[in-house]
Amino acid sequence: MTPAIKIGEPFITADAIRLRVKEMALQINQDYTPTGRALSVIIVLKGACFFAIDLLRHLTVSTRLDFLQASSYSGMGSTGEVHLHKDITMPIAGTDVLLVEDIVDTGLTASWLLQHLSSHSPASVRLCSLLDKPRGRRIPVKIDYVGFVIPDEFVLGYGLDYDEAYRNLPAIYVAKPY
Repeated sequence: MTPAIKIGEPFITADAIRLRVKEMALQINQDYTPTGRALSVIIVLKGACFFAIDLLRHLTVSTRLDFLQASSYSGMGSTGEVHLHKDITMPIAGTDVLLVEDIVDTGLTASWLLQHLSSHSPASVRLCSLLDKPRGRRIPVKIDYVGFVIPDEFVLGYGLDYDEAYRNLPAIYVAKPY
Protein backbone atom coordinates (compact mmCIF):
# COMPACT_ATOMS: atom_id res chain seq x y z
CA MET A 1 0.00 0.00 0.00
CA THR A 2 1.34 3.44 -0.95
CA PRO A 3 1.97 5.71 2.05
CA ALA A 4 -0.31 8.73 2.49
CA ILE A 5 1.87 11.67 1.53
CA LYS A 6 1.50 14.58 -0.81
CA ILE A 7 4.04 15.72 -3.42
CA GLY A 8 3.93 18.72 -5.70
CA GLU A 9 6.09 19.99 -8.51
CA PRO A 10 9.70 18.78 -8.74
CA PHE A 11 11.99 20.41 -6.19
CA ILE A 12 15.04 19.41 -8.29
CA THR A 13 14.23 18.51 -11.89
CA ALA A 14 15.51 15.49 -13.76
CA ASP A 15 17.43 17.83 -16.12
CA ALA A 16 19.12 19.62 -13.21
CA ILE A 17 20.10 16.25 -11.71
CA ARG A 18 21.55 15.01 -15.01
CA LEU A 19 23.64 18.16 -15.44
CA ARG A 20 24.95 18.16 -11.86
CA VAL A 21 25.83 14.43 -11.96
CA LYS A 22 27.93 15.03 -15.10
CA GLU A 23 29.72 17.93 -13.38
CA MET A 24 30.42 15.81 -10.30
CA ALA A 25 31.80 12.98 -12.46
CA LEU A 26 34.11 15.42 -14.23
CA GLN A 27 35.55 16.54 -10.88
CA ILE A 28 35.96 12.95 -9.68
CA ASN A 29 37.73 12.05 -12.93
CA GLN A 30 40.10 15.00 -12.50
CA ASP A 31 40.83 14.06 -8.89
CA TYR A 32 41.46 10.34 -9.44
CA THR A 33 42.98 10.07 -12.93
CA PRO A 34 46.46 11.10 -11.72
CA THR A 35 46.58 8.22 -9.21
CA GLY A 36 46.47 5.58 -11.94
CA ARG A 37 44.71 3.27 -9.45
CA ALA A 38 41.26 1.79 -9.82
CA LEU A 39 38.65 3.59 -7.75
CA SER A 40 36.62 1.38 -5.41
CA VAL A 41 33.09 2.79 -5.64
CA ILE A 42 30.92 1.69 -2.72
CA ILE A 43 27.22 2.37 -3.24
CA VAL A 44 24.90 2.68 -0.27
CA LEU A 45 21.75 0.67 -0.96
CA LYS A 46 19.01 1.29 -1.76
CA GLY A 47 18.68 5.04 -2.14
CA ALA A 48 21.94 5.84 -3.92
CA CYS A 49 21.44 3.34 -6.78
CA PHE A 50 19.91 5.74 -9.32
CA PHE A 51 22.48 8.43 -8.61
CA ALA A 52 25.42 6.00 -8.56
CA ILE A 53 24.51 4.38 -11.86
CA ASP A 54 24.23 7.75 -13.59
CA LEU A 55 27.49 8.89 -11.98
CA LEU A 56 29.34 5.72 -12.99
CA ARG A 57 28.28 6.17 -16.63
CA HIS A 58 30.26 9.43 -16.69
CA LEU A 59 33.37 8.23 -14.88
CA THR A 60 36.38 7.62 -17.09
CA VAL A 61 38.66 6.40 -14.31
CA SER A 62 38.90 2.67 -13.82
CA THR A 63 36.38 1.55 -11.20
CA ARG A 64 35.61 -1.44 -9.01
CA LEU A 65 32.12 -1.67 -7.62
CA ASP A 66 30.56 -2.96 -4.41
CA PHE A 67 27.51 -2.29 -2.28
CA LEU A 68 26.60 -2.00 1.33
CA GLN A 69 23.28 -1.37 2.99
CA ALA A 70 22.76 0.56 6.18
CA SER A 71 19.86 2.45 7.66
CA SER A 72 19.08 4.87 10.43
CA TYR A 73 15.65 5.99 9.22
CA SER A 74 12.14 4.75 9.76
CA GLY A 75 9.35 6.58 7.94
CA MET A 76 10.25 10.27 7.86
CA GLY A 77 12.65 10.36 10.83
CA SER A 78 16.01 9.13 12.06
CA THR A 79 16.08 6.38 14.66
CA GLY A 80 19.45 7.59 15.96
CA GLU A 81 21.04 4.15 15.41
CA VAL A 82 22.87 2.80 12.36
CA HIS A 83 22.10 -0.75 11.30
CA LEU A 84 24.41 -2.46 8.77
CA HIS A 85 22.29 -4.86 6.73
CA LYS A 86 24.84 -5.75 4.02
CA ASP A 87 28.59 -5.24 4.11
CA ILE A 88 31.06 -4.96 1.24
CA THR A 89 32.48 -8.19 -0.14
CA MET A 90 35.54 -7.01 -2.08
CA PRO A 91 38.82 -6.13 -0.39
CA ILE A 92 39.51 -2.38 -0.31
CA ALA A 93 42.82 -2.29 1.58
CA GLY A 94 45.26 0.03 -0.19
CA THR A 95 42.64 1.30 -2.67
CA ASP A 96 41.02 4.69 -3.11
CA VAL A 97 37.39 4.42 -1.97
CA LEU A 98 34.48 6.60 -2.99
CA LEU A 99 31.40 6.11 -0.82
CA VAL A 100 28.29 7.10 -2.78
CA GLU A 101 25.25 8.23 -0.76
CA ASP A 102 21.89 9.62 -1.79
CA ILE A 103 21.58 12.14 1.07
CA VAL A 104 23.52 13.23 4.14
CA ASP A 105 21.15 14.55 6.77
CA THR A 106 22.02 13.92 10.44
CA GLY A 107 25.50 12.70 9.45
CA LEU A 108 25.04 9.61 11.60
CA THR A 109 24.98 7.00 8.83
CA ALA A 110 27.62 8.69 6.68
CA SER A 111 30.01 9.13 9.60
CA TRP A 112 29.50 5.53 10.72
CA LEU A 113 30.05 4.19 7.19
CA LEU A 114 33.20 6.27 6.67
CA GLN A 115 34.67 4.89 9.91
CA HIS A 116 33.60 1.37 8.96
CA LEU A 117 35.27 1.59 5.54
CA SER A 118 38.39 3.21 7.04
CA SER A 119 38.76 0.15 9.29
CA HIS A 120 39.53 -1.84 6.10
CA SER A 121 42.78 0.16 5.58
CA PRO A 122 42.07 1.85 2.23
CA ALA A 123 44.55 4.37 0.81
CA SER A 124 41.80 7.01 0.98
CA VAL A 125 38.07 7.32 1.59
CA ARG A 126 35.96 10.13 0.19
CA LEU A 127 32.24 10.77 0.38
CA CYS A 128 30.05 11.66 -2.58
CA SER A 129 26.42 12.57 -1.90
CA LEU A 130 23.74 13.74 -4.27
CA LEU A 131 22.07 15.75 -1.50
CA ASP A 132 23.37 17.53 1.57
CA LYS A 133 20.91 18.68 4.24
CA PRO A 134 23.23 20.55 6.66
CA ARG A 135 20.44 21.88 8.94
CA GLY A 136 19.70 18.32 10.04
CA ARG A 137 23.34 17.59 10.92
CA ARG A 138 23.96 16.13 14.36
CA ILE A 139 27.41 14.69 13.61
CA PRO A 140 29.94 16.64 11.52
CA VAL A 141 30.90 14.88 8.31
CA LYS A 142 32.98 16.05 5.36
CA ILE A 143 31.28 15.55 2.01
CA ASP A 144 33.90 15.71 -0.73
CA TYR A 145 31.45 15.82 -3.66
CA VAL A 146 28.00 17.37 -3.19
CA GLY A 147 25.28 17.51 -5.81
CA PHE A 148 22.83 19.87 -4.14
CA VAL A 149 22.53 21.53 -0.73
CA ILE A 150 18.89 21.42 0.31
CA PRO A 151 16.79 22.89 3.15
CA ASP A 152 15.47 20.82 6.03
CA GLU A 153 12.67 19.11 4.08
CA PHE A 154 11.83 15.44 3.61
CA VAL A 155 12.53 14.61 -0.03
CA LEU A 156 11.88 11.62 -2.23
CA GLY A 157 12.32 10.43 -5.80
CA TYR A 158 15.42 9.53 -7.84
CA GLY A 159 16.14 6.69 -5.42
CA LEU A 160 15.00 8.36 -2.20
CA ASP A 161 11.96 6.74 -0.65
CA TYR A 162 9.21 6.94 1.91
CA ASP A 163 8.65 3.43 3.30
CA GLU A 164 10.09 1.93 0.08
CA ALA A 165 7.75 3.90 -2.22
CA TYR A 166 8.47 6.72 -4.70
CA ARG A 167 12.08 5.71 -5.52
CA ASN A 168 11.20 5.52 -9.22
CA LEU A 169 10.27 9.19 -9.64
CA PRO A 170 12.71 10.82 -12.12
CA ALA A 171 13.11 14.06 -10.14
CA ILE A 172 13.32 14.99 -6.45
CA TYR A 173 10.20 16.14 -4.65
CA VAL A 174 9.41 17.54 -1.20
CA ALA A 175 7.06 15.16 0.62
CA LYS A 176 4.43 16.33 3.08
CA PRO A 177 2.32 13.99 5.20
CA TYR A 178 -1.47 14.15 4.73
